[in-house]
Amino acid sequence: MFRHIAANAMTLLIVGLIVLAGLMAMGQRAFYAEGPLEQAICLRVEPGATLRVVTRSLEEQGAVSSGTVFRVGAQYTERDSQLRFGAYLVGPGTSMDEILDILTRGGASTCGTEVQLRIGVTRAEYLVRELDPATSRFAELASLPIETEEFPEEYTRVAGQTDTRFRITVAEGATSWQVWDALSRAEFLQGELPEVPEEGSLATESYEMRRGADRAGLVAEMQARQAAILAAAWESRAEGLPLSSPEEALILASIVEKETGQPEERRQVASVFVNRLRAPMRLQTDPTVIYGITMGQGVLGRGLRRSELDATTPYNTYRIDGLPPTPIANPGRASIEAALNPDYTPYLYFVADGTGGHAFATNLADHNSNVARWRQIESQQNQ
Repeated sequence: MFRHIAANAMTLLIVGLIVLAGLMAMGQRAFYAEGPLEQAICLRVEPGATLRVVTRSLEEQGAVSSGTVFRVGAQYTERDSQLRFGAYLVGPGTSMDEILDILTRGGASTCGTEVQLRIGVTRAEYLVRELDPATSRFAELASLPIETEEFPEEYTRVAGQTDTRFRITVAEGATSWQVWDALSRAEFLQGELPEVPEEGSLATESYEMRRGADRAGLVAEMQARQAAILAAAWESRAEGLPLSSPEEALILASIVEKETGQPEERRQVASVFVNRLRAPMRLQTDPTVIYGITMGQGVLGRGLRRSELDATTPYNTYRIDGLPPTPIANPGRASIEAALNPDYTPYLYFVADGTGGHAFATNLADHNSNVARWRQIESQQNQ
């Protein structure tokens, strides 16, 4: 009798172990298998959220086939206590193992809401955006000028969320005063900016940060990035350039930046100024004259007057030889590289051609013909 009971118990134990092993194998396959998501989602993990809370959110959004398997898998792989708060993009078919990797690796949020301060050459503004996970594109929720003092609900709601990213984007050609003014006003930054940074010293890139970032620290990062870009470009510069220092290269790059918005033209435009410096000929470029009037503090907003073109100032390249004393804006990487590796051309002149680009010429007669055509286009556009 006893032996019979023991035999049955042993049989049940063996069967139980087999069933358990089978369940474990099934769970393991489910944990690493392609997930059930058919469309990407944005998963928010609040500060202090538990594994159970995150699992429930995943189940509700149809991202996992089994919450139990997800939790057990997290515990088995020792990632159950490593969740990082933020907003994360989870793509179609993402496995439970891959989801855990997304939630525990750390780093910047990959979806959700964003407040961007965009500093352009004519204005600065806040943009409030939210990523649509289905299209991976940002939808604009609000746009506010930098001068805004009373913020609407669309802004305060997004700016107050713990997983909202803050980003500052500086456009190529923005002046240091424009950047300084916008950063001084930015409501999500803190700390003082005692003085305007040197013209041309700021990298025109995108900077991601958290609310409360230090203004002075941000400017230091902008300057460090620009110094690195300039140093690398100077190291790989073309031979025989009429530039004696990286500082002169930065001045030339800023002029190139302000003269064309066409990426494919930068090296051609740079070649014109390099050819003029070699000739030597005066640069005769309007943007330097404008900078001498505004000193980078805003936009002139009108055409240059004859008296301004005739006035002798350090920035009037119609009246002075060589380069102006400082850059006239913060040039981007492409313009810096163009200034130090220009195209090899015979061009000495260029003028707008009405398409957003320029017509180039090797002699004054052809240039005057190009100017006449541009005047005709201007006249037709103003009718």
